[in-house]
Amino acid sequence: MDWIAVASGFGVGAIVGLTGVGGGSLMTPLLLSVFKLNPAVAIGTDLWFAALTKMSGSVAHARHGHVNWQIVRRLLAGSIPASLATVALMHFTGITKGWAAALTFSLGNALLLTAVVVAFKKSWQIVGLKLERYITEPRKPALTVLSGVLLGVLVSLSSIGAGAIGATLILLIYPRMSARQIVGSDIAHAVPLTLVAGIGHATLGNVNWPLLVPLLIGSIPGIWLGAQLTRKLPEGLVRGLLCGSLVLAGLKVIH
Repeated sequence: MDWIAVASGFGVGAIVGLTGVGGGSLMTPLLLSVFKLNPAVAIGTDLWFAALTKMSGSVAHARHGHVNWQIVRRLLAGSIPASLATVALMHFTGITKGWAAALTFSLGNALLLTAVVVAFKKSWQIVGLKLERYITEPRKPALTVLSGVLLGVLVSLSSIGAGAIGATLILLIYPRMSARQIVGSDIAHAVPLTLVAGIGHATLGNVNWPLLVPLLIGSIPGIWLGAQLTRKLPEGLVRGLLCGSLVLAGLKVIH
């Protein structure tokens, strides 16, 4: 058993339990810096980590009626084809140095974008309400599918985006939706997307299976502990620490 991997899974799991985001955002940089995986393998391994850790959460939200399946279907209508097309392009062109650079660049920018999203979490609903005059009901289905396309490409290239960025896009298009439904719908969409992208990366040999198992073993108690700690730690402190970590990781990856 790789106890460093178990501890890493526990730490990332605890942050996910505390904040609801940060899994892919922190796991991929960890795989790059601590376990010295190349960008493609780090991204592929994290996609499987994300899909499997979010699966139970998706089931729980669905049982409680917190999933808007119409929105999930619209997102998947854009994200799954976009993910398949992105992975297919990687298949046809091969994992060259050019692709490695593109993956690293995408990862770094996705980390910085996630930091901005998390930092201004409370402001996005206000922005969404102001955008309602432009985002009318007839336009929402197409915009939701386009959001799915963006997420499909971003997740396939960086393993990041299905969580915080996905939830923010839903909030901007549907600002009057309850927080529980936004989170539930986002997680329900993230599971099939990360699974499809993960399978695509697996066909390219971009998954470190022996490392994935101890990461998952550590994440289970970590998520539980994080969920318990949310009641005791101030949200502002947790969000600030997470944002700082994301910015540092993003800058390190880009440089």
